[in-house]
Order: sequence, then C-alpha cells, then structure tokens
Amino acid sequence: MLNYIWLGLIVLGVVIGGFSHRLKEVADGAIAGAGSAVTLAIGLIGIMALWLGMMRLAERAGLVQSLARLLRPILRRLFPDVPPDHPAMGAIVLNIAANMLGLSNAATPLGLRAMRDLETLNSVPGTATNDMCTFLAINTGSVQLIPITAIAVLAANGSKNPSAIIGTALLATMCSSAAGLITVKLLERWPMFRVRSAEARAEGAPTKSGTGDDTSEPPAEPPAPARAMPAAGWLVIVGLVACSAWFFVVLAFPEWFGRTASPDQAGQGPLLRSINVISLLAIPFLLAFFPLYAALRGIKVYEEFVEGAKDGFSVAVRIIPYLVAILVAIGMFRGGGGIDLLTRWLKPALDVVRFPTELVPMALMRPLSGSGTLGLFGDLVKQLGPDSLVVRMAATIYGSTETTFYVIAVYFGSVGVHRTRHAVPAGLVADLTGIVASVIVCRLVFGAG
Repeated sequence: MLNYIWLGLIVLGVVIGGFSHRLKEVADGAIAGAGSAVTLAIGLIGIMALWLGMMRLAERAGLVQSLARLLRPILRRLFPDVPPDHPAMGAIVLNIAANMLGLSNAATPLGLRAMRDLETLNSVPGTATNDMCTFLAINTGSVQLIPITAIAVLAANGSKNPSAIIGTALLATMCSSAAGLITVKLLERWPMFRVRSAEARAEGAPTKSGTGDDTSEPPAEPPAPARAMPAAGWLVIVGLVACSAWFFVVLAFPEWFGRTASPDQAGQGPLLRSINVISLLAIPFLLAFFPLYAALRGIKVYEEFVEGAKDGFSVAVRIIPYLVAILVAIGMFRGGGGIDLLTRWLKPALDVVRFPTELVPMALMRPLSGSGTLGLFGDLVKQLGPDSLVVRMAATIYGSTETTFYVIAVYFGSVGVHRTRHAVPAGLVADLTGIVASVIVCRLVFGAG
C-alpha cells in the first residue's frame, strides 16, 4: 500500500501543481524534504546513541527481562508471536511508557530498539510481521498523559487555561489507540495482508525457531550473566528512589516548604502538577538508575554503554533513504496545493456533519508532517485565539494523533522493511478516529460552540 501512496503523492503533487501554477513550490518542496530527512536523521544520532547505550545496560542487568515478565499477561495477547522473555517485550514496554509521559526523545530510540528486536523474529526479511504492525499501531495511537507541545503553544499565546486539553487529549488517544489495535488485529487476518509461507522459502530466511538456511558466521559467545544484587546494593537503590521521591514532593508542592510556586504551577491542580513533575524527573532518574543498577550487579557500565551506543550511528544512517522518500513525496504534494484542494472538496460534506472546516488542513496534514501540523496549529491559535473551541479541538488533535508516515518510515526503515502490509491502514484509522474523537469530546467538554 505504501508504494501506491508514495507514487500518488508525487504524481498528484506535480499534476495539481501544474494546474495551479505552483511547479516551483513542488520542486522546492522536494528539495526541502530531502534536506529535512538528512537533518532529522543526523539529529537522531546522539539521542539514539544515548538511549541504546542505556538499553544495553538495562538488558545486561536483567531489568528489561524483569519488566517483560511483569507485564507478560498483557503483552502475550498483543504480541502472541514474541516469546515472553524476549528482549523486544521490555523495549516495547519502555517505549510505551516514554510515549505516555511525552518523552519523545526517549520514545523514538526505544521504539527503534524494539523494532530491531522484533526483526530478529522475522521469517521474511523486508516484510513486516504481525507484531511489527501491532507495535506501529500502538505508536500511531499512543495514549499520552500530557500533550506537552500543544499545551506549550497555548500557554505561549496567552491561554487562560492551557492544561484544559489534557483530559480531552487523553480520552481522544484512548479512542485512537483502541481503533488502531482493533483494526490491526482484524486486518492481519485478511487474505490480501497475509504472509504466505512460500515467501519465506523464496527468501531463504531463517524461521522463528532458527532452523533456516542461515550460513552466516556463528554468533559471538554471550557475555557472562550479571551477578545477584547484594543486600547493600538494594539499600543504594532504595536511597536513589527515596531521593527521587523527595525531589518530586519539593518540585510538585513547593508551598509545603515555604516556597512560592512557579507561574506555570499557580493555576494547576495536584494531579496536573504531579504529571508535569514526573515528566520532568523521568529522564534524569532513568539515566541514573540504569547504570547504577547495572554497576551494583557487577556490569562494566562504561564498556557496555559504549557497546550499545555504537548502534546509534548505524541506525540513524540506515533510515535516511526511507525518510528522504516519504518527506520528498509529502513536500511535493503539499507544495503543489494538494492539501488546499482536498480542503475545498471536503468542505460541503464536513459542513453537514458539523466538522469545523478550519481544522481540515491540520487534519489532512497530521499523518504527513509534524512540523507542518504544528505550523498550521500555530496559525489557528493566532487567528481564533488560544481559548476558542476550534483551537482547543486543534490542540486535542495535535496531542492525540501521530505523524503516521514519518513513524512508519523511521521504524520500518531502521530494519529495512519495505512491505508494510496493514500497518498504514491501521495507522490511518487510528489517526482518523483520534481526529473525530477530538472534535466530539471537545464539544461535550467545552460546549457546542
């Protein structure tokens, strides 16, 4: 499906641009898209190296496996083809947790690590497995506790209550996540999306049991297992957790200690303050916890971190062609005026169902470009005011949907998957559900407008 979408975006961009006398914008969009792809990939190198190094420490210390075992009942239903103790399970959990807390810098590297682990179970290299598609559906419709970027835009433009969209975004993402998971599980059974066993034989790929015709050199001997945690080590871990809990209380409720709350905290309730502080403390805590825990179990933390971080550069470089392909197509379609044309065509039908036409460009842009959507959102805020119903709908849409084509390009590109099967339709269904749910929920919460 992605083949047809990619070709359609390019051809339509040129055709529409020709009729609208915007061929220069089409060419500029292609060049800008190619440049943005490389810039994005290079920007990922450092973040990728950091979190892949930390994942290496967590895996060597047994944290990833323990986390996977803890959530085995849920994960086993979502990912039935992944062994319960496989490293992919822990990476998936960490990715979901990072997404929920709005930690995008951590979520993407953890998601790429999860995708790489899932690829080790792939019997047909180059073709997405059911579990890969399920993981993509979770990412495109991921539940967020706090839509940080949308709140920041509203606050910067003088909103009286920028955090009002937290509840609406949470409800909308619950709807989009449920729709994405239901769709991906239904579509994997359709004959057109099934992977035939003959394809695996034609590729000569190894099976999941490892009995294929792989003639590559044998894997290196696994490192020695971590030693048991000593009693004193547990005391150190408890001390770190206690310090983090103290930092949480001091930052979330400064009034208890005779301090003045920050302007951002002044109008926030206890729940919102707690979520904000957890988001603030999460990354520093993990950056200290992973290496400390590993060191206490006898792991050579510096050496293992460097070993894991080495993959950051190779992964970032590997996704460049996939990013170039998708961002060039999007740039051409947008430059030719495709978004504007679709907006005019859809307006009569959307007026009937009371979908605000001001949201159409943003809704169409959301699966294609995160930066483009943010720009459209910023324009709406300036035009209509930060506390208008339509702007709150737009903020909820931004906080409860995902840039589907970017996610697919990055995640599948990192493991060389070119046949995405049902991942694209499942992601688009999740996006559409999130958009519709955002409008409905905001009408119910903020009034009919």
